[in-house]
Amino acid sequence: MAAEADKNKCTGCGVCVDICPVGAIKIIGEKAVISNDCIDCGMCVGSCPSEAISN
Repeated sequence: MAAEADKNKCTGCGVCVDICPVGAIKIIGEKAVISNDCIDCGMCVGSCPSEAISN
């Protein structure tokens, strides 16, 4: 199951985009959007400063 970004918590900082090893996260409309390419590695979950991503 792919990680999910909580749009209410996401600040659009882009840390998750930079850390994703498969490029599955993009900032769209100032919020993180995680595609189906997500491999559920959890790297974005631990790196998100606003705790907006869960898996």
